[in-house]
Amino acid sequence: MAFLDNSGDIILDAVLTDFGRKRLARGDGTFKVTQYAFGDDEVDYNSYDPNHPSGSAYYDLEILQTPILEAFTNNRSSLKSKLISLTNNNLLFLPELVLNRNSAQTYWQLTPSSNLSTGSFLVSVDSDTNTVLNLTTATNGGYLNGNEVNKDNWIRIDQGLNTVKLDPGNSLSAELTEQQYMIQIDNRLGSISDVNTLNAGSPAFIDDDQIATYYVTQNVGGYVEDCSPGPLTGDGNVKGSPEYEVITGPRGTKLQFGILSSNNLKVSTYLFDTLGSQVTQADTLGVTNTYNILNSTVKVTGVTTGYSMDIPVTFCRKV
Repeated sequence: MAFLDNSGDIILDAVLTDFGRKRLARGDGTFKVTQYAFGDDEVDYNSYDPNHPSGSAYYDLEILQTPILEAFTNNRSSLKSKLISLTNNNLLFLPELVLNRNSAQTYWQLTPSSNLSTGSFLVSVDSDTNTVLNLTTATNGGYLNGNEVNKDNWIRIDQGLNTVKLDPGNSLSAELTEQQYMIQIDNRLGSISDVNTLNAGSPAFIDDDQIATYYVTQNVGGYVEDCSPGPLTGDGNVKGSPEYEVITGPRGTKLQFGILSSNNLKVSTYLFDTLGSQVTQADTLGVTNTYNILNSTVKVTGVTTGYSMDIPVTFCRKV
């Protein structure tokens, strides 16, 4: 990966998607670019200077000369912030995705003394690990039961205008509301599940990097639901807020899903040995257990706005 000098002529640096490269490789003349996306991950719009002494031609000069990332083909890392077209030109705020950890069912383990999953969601891969973690995490928060589809714990993402300058009782406009989300996870490690209907999800496709992509839509299953309107209780980060909301302004939808561990992790330690590590952790009875752990991420993208976020997860198996 490298930066491209953008101080002179405008540079267009683009790459094909995995599917595009497959079509091009056919060599049968059917390849044609029909879709494309733009992003501005490298741009800091605070660099816009309306008070530049040299005049309006220099207001955005620093932005235009910002070095840009060289295009790369890793679809998990590119285009974190896609550019979108909106009919309303008077917007002061754009929606974002916020990880909601206000509910006991959506809280990850963050105790400093834990060696298991500090800073990430802990996913137990089998029933034996569940049994031990019921003791280990009794006072430290929960974990995701990756052994079966369940309603034990889940991941929740809220969407909306996260600002105190707008009334949270107002509804979010249709062109800013996410009704469909894209979820990407390493298919070797796990899959997603619907914690409301208790059904396992089916990926739309799995790419050559073994990244499974799921599309979930409002009113199809129980993945996507409307957030609750109204002011938050206290500082907005307490469990007494309506439906445990975290968005301080007008709200759109919320995404809820579970993670199922793959059979590879349940029956074999190969991926743990190859990609992971081992840690020890004492349970509440003082018994020290050894665990295989493997760190990964789940990427969630709003299909309407293109806003995305990476969620850290740790797959865990008792040795």
